[in-house]
Amino acid sequence: MTHGSVDLALINPAGRKRVYQSLGDGLTAIEPPVWLGLMASFARRYGYRVAAIDAEAEELSHEEVADRVRDLRPALAAVVVYGHQPSASTQVMPAARGAAEAIREVPAATRLLFVGGHVAALPERTLREEPIDFACSGEGPYTVVDLLAALRSANPDFSRVRDLWYRDGGRLCQGPPAPLVQNVDEEMPGVAWDLLPMDRYRAHNWHCLGEKSRQPYAALYTTLGCPYRCTFCCIQAPFKRGEVTLGLSAGANSYRYWSPTRVVDQLAHLAERYGVRHVKIADEMFVLQRRHVEQICELIAARGLDLNLWAYARVDTVKEGMLPKLRRAGFRWLAFGIEAANRSVRRDVQKDFDESLVFSTIERARAEGIHSIGNYIFGLPEDNLETMQETLDLSLELCCEFANFYTAMAYPGSELYREALREGWPLPASWSGYSQHAVDTLPLPTRHVSAADVLRFRDEAFHTHYTHPRYLDHVEQKFGPAAVAQIRAMTTHKLRRRILGAAEEPAVATA
Repeated sequence: MTHGSVDLALINPAGRKRVYQSLGDGLTAIEPPVWLGLMASFARRYGYRVAAIDAEAEELSHEEVADRVRDLRPALAAVVVYGHQPSASTQVMPAARGAAEAIREVPAATRLLFVGGHVAALPERTLREEPIDFACSGEGPYTVVDLLAALRSANPDFSRVRDLWYRDGGRLCQGPPAPLVQNVDEEMPGVAWDLLPMDRYRAHNWHCLGEKSRQPYAALYTTLGCPYRCTFCCIQAPFKRGEVTLGLSAGANSYRYWSPTRVVDQLAHLAERYGVRHVKIADEMFVLQRRHVEQICELIAARGLDLNLWAYARVDTVKEGMLPKLRRAGFRWLAFGIEAANRSVRRDVQKDFDESLVFSTIERARAEGIHSIGNYIFGLPEDNLETMQETLDLSLELCCEFANFYTAMAYPGSELYREALREGWPLPASWSGYSQHAVDTLPLPTRHVSAADVLRFRDEAFHTHYTHPRYLDHVEQKFGPAAVAQIRAMTTHKLRRRILGAAEEPAVATA
């Protein structure tokens, strides 16, 4: 078998228009594919030649992706199925399928692998339904290098490739589990930035309120995993089999770190080589382990990096003394998963904290000059119209500098998905329906309210919040009249919602 200039082609498929409708034209971020870049650096350390095709950033059609694969003639083409955030993997599946179907039309010996959060949650189904040779049931790096080694053999033995689903005649088979990558500093020392079109990425619209430009932009991890067990979250799905091999109990979640020095070296490289100032810390929960967070902050400040950073936090993880260090390091935004105002609704999804902590944490951040993003979910299982109104009222009272309004979605790999299957709750008919912003989106019904009513409430809540005089006055005081104009322009976009039976709805959302 003869192959071309690379051993491995890693593909980030293009599907922004289908996922975000008109929001994808200018409002949403264009994220660098961080997991793709990590797998590239891992494979390179094993001596493999790697290429990256970021169809999303370069706006390549599926046919253009296939043309590049034909020119590269890799032994393996791996489509990396991740989205803007860890829970946004499933909505990428239609784009992944489109790329795979186009590659299948290319007369080449390239084998096709799907890897990513959704794939790890449903590997057997993915292999059965998609036009691919292999699916990965784990996080991916070991599977990719094992598979590349097998493909070099005249008689590949796929049964020994860890975390691989493959076909043997008419049977679907699974290889042994792979461990998680433990020494991430050495084995995945950073994203392979040199393989990516760095001039193409742009920050979220809110991330740059008051800024001159949304580019250059980058995102990176400082940790992998999350110790919490919110039932609506699916981010641990790629790690579960690897956790078993490490001897972790089913009730424990893994959590791995890059060293603060490695993290800040990457940030410095991005600033010096590519002029990047706007950066997303992609960790599911960055503000968690105090020593890790504060050492990163201290190193950033010591190196004099001028950054506009944002990261995820919880209102109960921001400890006394952390906020001044975060602000000095350039953390201008923290995103808080507030989810719902009603404590019983939060408790039902394993997200419990006292409401007073929400107000005090937001106020402490504001006092340090750190802007807050409130993340809210409508339609959690115990929600009704009254409790959803409480959540909207809370968003208006908190008046965070930005807010994201989501509907409860049973993402594959989450406990909520397993509960939906047990209870027979209706799920989206297509993978694109798991996008919060798609035409065919289908949120979960609650135990008290229909899915259509949840979605209608969410869209109306978005419009209410972002046209509210108090919020617009707050934005003008913080960022100036140009920012208010941006917010007003954002609310002019209309999302089409099939379940609501109307061509357009009076609301939008950012990714």
